[in-house]
Amino acid sequence: MSDQELKDNHGKLLGKIKELSGGKLEIRDSRGNLLGRYDPKNNETRDSHGSLVGKGNLLTALL
Repeated sequence: MSDQELKDNHGKLLGKIKELSGGKLEIRDSRGNLLGRYDPKNNETRDSHGSLVGKGNLLTALL
């Protein structure tokens, strides 16, 4: 999977989701700041501080 760009209705970049090793995903805002990661093995999304956000892929909720 290549980077997935997330844009608003006007085409402005909001953030990107990138696939890491082991199938993990991370989301970064438009400035490149880490917002969180999703681990498919545990089915958990965690924020940039490592706190559990919830079960499942909730990365876009961190925008």
